Amino acid sequence: MSSINHIAGPEPADTLRKSDSRGAGLSIGSVAIVVIGRNEGDRLGICLQSVMHLGATVVYVDSGSVDGSCERAAALDVPVVRLDPSRPFSAARARNEGFAWVMEHVPFVEFVQFLDGDCELAGQWLSQGMETLNQRPDAGVVCGNVHEQFPNATIYNRLCELEWDIPPGEIRSSGGRFLVRAKIFRAVDGFRDDVIAAEDDELCLRVRRQGWKILQVNSAMAVHDAAMTKFSAWWRRARRSGHAYAQGAALHGRSADRHFVRDVIRIILWAVAIPLAAVLPAFLTHGWSLLVLLAYPLQAARVYSNGRKRGWQAGDSALYAVFALLSKFPALLGLLEYCWKSSRGYALTIIEYKSGSAPE
Repeated sequence: MSSINHIAGPEPADTLRKSDSRGAGLSIGSVAIVVIGRNEGDRLGICLQSVMHLGATVVYVDSGSVDGSCERAAALDVPVVRLDPSRPFSAARARNEGFAWVMEHVPFVEFVQFLDGDCELAGQWLSQGMETLNQRPDAGVVCGNVHEQFPNATIYNRLCELEWDIPPGEIRSSGGRFLVRAKIFRAVDGFRDDVIAAEDDELCLRVRRQGWKILQVNSAMAVHDAAMTKFSAWWRRARRSGHAYAQGAALHGRSADRHFVRDVIRIILWAVAIPLAAVLPAFLTHGWSLLVLLAYPLQAARVYSNGRKRGWQAGDSALYAVFALLSKFPALLGLLEYCWKSSRGYALTIIEYKSGSAPE
């Protein structure tokens, strides 16, 4: 775990600021923005320029970039925190160290916005997000709508655009871009540095255990640039998801939350159990066991139907259905990779899915 609770600086007030629906008492000065990145190139400059004029404190945390990212941020007069390369990089660790910097330099802030270096923040988001938390004292984390910068450039970008389509309401996890009450982030000791993917799910699990709610609101929050142009990049991203599910289940799977247990079971079912059940007895059953493989088109039809019910176009629903099934195979590799490394005490390192990418 990190050491967020031990950062120098006064504890935030126990009583949360309240106001009426007009937002009295809200101030941009009460929020800080932590941007993380790794070899984001020009995307980082666009990201930082989207937040510099907002009047909030901004800090950039770099995970070993070699493309001049730190110099780019410094040229914009944005404070830079460089992660020590002697320890494994992770988005979780980067966000924690960014939060630590905030608590050291502006310990009075009530809210912290986390943002990835491949994203642009919507201009009105901070005021809308703070207003939501101000009106909902039971909510600890809020996030808004994320869209792809170029959703139709590749099918992989399109898949990300569909992935970001989250209906408003109470949700279980915020994703890596969110606005959080600083006192809550401290109370749960921030992210776990050793969780290399789906660290937001693990954090939100502990936030919900404290009785706080995670909210998705129907307001523009960020534009994301996935920049995925190759099948191999999508494959690595899916492999990373399998690693995340395995690690999450190992950490919290035996708790009442059963964190990621169902996801692990689905991976094993679709990538291991069904293929073996179809192929192994094929000789003895004169090929009849291969009918088990019909489970795949039936499942694809079910996912397609769910997409149509959500209002997606037929092409988007079909695309998502096919790749949702296909993803179970690289996810299995990620699951096995986690089991291998953890059983032998190897350090867990980030799985980068695109060249010049920041950890999500």
